[in-house]
Amino acid sequence: MKKGNPVALLPIGVFLAMYLGLGLFFEYGLGMHMGFYNVPIIIAFLAAILVACLQNRALPFEKKLEIMGQGVGDKNIITMLLIFLVAGAFVGVVGRSSAQSVAYFMLDLIPARYAVVVLFVVACFVSTAMGTSVGTITLLTPIAVEVAQASGFAVALCVGTVVGGAMFGDNLSFISDTTIAACNGQGCAMQDKFRGNFWIALPAAIGTVVLVLLLTLGQEPAVITREYNLIQIIPYVLVLIGGIAGVNVFLVLLAGIASGSVIMLVTGQMAVTDLLASMGKGAEGMFETSMVAVLVAALCALIRVYGGFDALLSFIQGLFKGKKGGQLGMGLLVGAMDIATANNTVAIVMANPIAREMSRDYGIGPRRAACILDTFSCIFQGVIPYGAQMLVAIAAVADMGLSISAFEIMQYLFYPYLLLLSCLAAIYVIPQKEN
Repeated sequence: MKKGNPVALLPIGVFLAMYLGLGLFFEYGLGMHMGFYNVPIIIAFLAAILVACLQNRALPFEKKLEIMGQGVGDKNIITMLLIFLVAGAFVGVVGRSSAQSVAYFMLDLIPARYAVVVLFVVACFVSTAMGTSVGTITLLTPIAVEVAQASGFAVALCVGTVVGGAMFGDNLSFISDTTIAACNGQGCAMQDKFRGNFWIALPAAIGTVVLVLLLTLGQEPAVITREYNLIQIIPYVLVLIGGIAGVNVFLVLLAGIASGSVIMLVTGQMAVTDLLASMGKGAEGMFETSMVAVLVAALCALIRVYGGFDALLSFIQGLFKGKKGGQLGMGLLVGAMDIATANNTVAIVMANPIAREMSRDYGIGPRRAACILDTFSCIFQGVIPYGAQMLVAIAAVADMGLSISAFEIMQYLFYPYLLLLSCLAAIYVIPQKEN
């Protein structure tokens, strides 16, 4: 290993000071609503890149631009950007009404006394199909409040169950930014990562269902019915089946876009111009994530050349020994970055270059590395009280005329807590047949 240079990590410190420090100050010091997100993440990364460019004066600025260009031009980064945009177009085409049909269809099939369990299952399915936990929470939280009010179940229990189910899909979905970022960053096929990750997530999901049943059995809530359109479920089912079958992710998403477009046009829900506008709006929704990926790639390229990653690797290797310890170190690395950024996709993108080095040094295969990064980032993102998921859930409850705190919801986040236990068991208890 090359000699590390801890000073090269200063740009990351600058980013954390701006994004985390100012965000927490605005949120808790000034009491601003959602103040944590008043600090633009792109500006924070630009400041970090400026600091990186001021370092290592032995290199001329033109050379630094060349290094950043090489980092951004990496095949994995370009692939990631294209998938982000196509996935955004898919979500724009099918819209919220399609996902809502999925939710009410499943609620219509299962007895109302199992409504909270159904909320979890629906959240798992919708988030896996949509690839977004925030979108799932936005869609299903009003339904969760309705379930609570009709049945007498605690609002925090119903909302916490939805948040947990949303993180299930955030971790596993083929069109989730975290899956895309982890797989492309580690050079792992999405279906391979899904197969490995599924057996980590499944025990946590089953445990969540059991805990929810224990808390809700014995109550007889009112029947909750809403109109839904079964034909709108088709695009989601196609994406889910195609992804699990291992079909190329671009073909899967294009099939979803095509089927969704036909359905929207034939049923008269959208005109051609509206459809194109929805595609564009969906893709635009991915612009910030895409730009963050570009800026992180440029920043990491400079830090790597300056010896920052070598210094960080030396520190981690001093704390964690062996292959199992390396996996835990990788998980805590991405978890720490998620705590700092409150964005699991950004945390993965930032951790990817270091994780690749760790994989090489500890003998961790691409599939396992992608699983560890995605799972640990979703665990931390699902429980931090200032994360987008929690803030969106609280805001959605407020829109229904009720009030709830993050800490009320946190006690019912069974899935993220059980996912952590399942992941630790996968690392330390269950024999690993392959890397």
